[in-house]
Amino acid sequence: MTPDESNKPVSAAHNDPLAPRLRGSDAPEKPGVRVGFMALTDCASIVMAHELGFDRKYGVTILPTRESSWASVRDKLVHGSLDLAQALYGMVYGVHLGVAGPPTDMAVLMTLNRNGQGLSLSRRLADKGATDLASLAALMRREPRAYTFAQTFPTGTHAMWLNYWLASAGIDPTSDVQSIVVPPTQMVGFVRDGSIDGFCAGEPWNHAGIMDGVSVHAAASQDIWPDHPEKVLASRGDFVRQNPNTARAVIMAVLDASRWIDASPGNRMRMVETIAGKAYINTRVDTIGERIQGQYQDGLGRRWQDPHHLRFFDEGQVNFPYLSDGMWFLTQFRRWGLLRQHPDYLAQARAINQIDLYRQAAAEMHVDTPASAMRSSHLIDGVLWDGSDPAAYADSFSIRARPRRQPEGIAA
Repeated sequence: MTPDESNKPVSAAHNDPLAPRLRGSDAPEKPGVRVGFMALTDCASIVMAHELGFDRKYGVTILPTRESSWASVRDKLVHGSLDLAQALYGMVYGVHLGVAGPPTDMAVLMTLNRNGQGLSLSRRLADKGATDLASLAALMRREPRAYTFAQTFPTGTHAMWLNYWLASAGIDPTSDVQSIVVPPTQMVGFVRDGSIDGFCAGEPWNHAGIMDGVSVHAAASQDIWPDHPEKVLASRGDFVRQNPNTARAVIMAVLDASRWIDASPGNRMRMVETIAGKAYINTRVDTIGERIQGQYQDGLGRRWQDPHHLRFFDEGQVNFPYLSDGMWFLTQFRRWGLLRQHPDYLAQARAINQIDLYRQAAAEMHVDTPASAMRSSHLIDGVLWDGSDPAAYADSFSIRARPRRQPEGIAA
């Protein structure tokens, strides 16, 4: 797609070279698929795949379905009223292992985005000097009480970012604070009425709290893990096995939309105008528009350009479902007592992440894929994660929890 073409919708009758294949034995088994999403900026690639007609280009019709909570997404995926969904990486793994609901064979088809989540503190804490992690830890030592923070799902990404962030400063998230589950769209209201001291959630709700004057920016998730995996395109394992052509077609449609979004600032702003609408996020354009371009503020007068802001494609680097990414969430489940013993980390990741299917879709679209399904990163505490010894990594943390039977708030 050329720069001039990148702003044009894709017609369902587009003369695409894949059309003959889609009429043959590789045609999608299910031409219409219900795909769940949450009112978050990173639903964009699913929404734009539908809005711009990329889905019809590959022989499927995506029916975007807005959900009210991640528990709703989980339940509808498990029970089959959703075929696929935007999902929290850790939620998919938690369901597969039975620590986030009834154990269900799950599948990660691709990574939807990297970075772009936030950790916000209430203005009440900011007025007492707590504006980042170090000053929060100092305030908690100076004024001990029950501090309450919210995340969006017990095994989800936001719970893991919040836990890792707090623990890197010596704050035990299992004993020094109370952690509760709140749907992302309700975070600002919970801060406003004093129910919580801060939260970790996706955009645009961190920026919305700043714009409403009720919270301040303490950190971004990319400060914890630069270029971390975030949401994934998820399904049940049996759906993928029964409908491999459909699953591959949806991957291709969403991958095409991801590439379109990241192709230019103009495309990004057109996307913002679309997802801000009532059918999707239902918010003001300027609530989304700044951070989607990497323009951050803390609500206290400081502004900066974040080099690791939310990305959907980045020349294909975003979307590959690395095994090591999924394994990292398993190490944190073990660390925080959600798993009583070490799982077979690599085997579980291989069972869930549909790498072969993704490689097929990417090859059709001439999108590069890495030679290795493992990658390495240094997190906020300087510890290297590369997937080479996950059990030792999980056991290496000085702040960790004892195993327990199931996470609190599992039915939230």
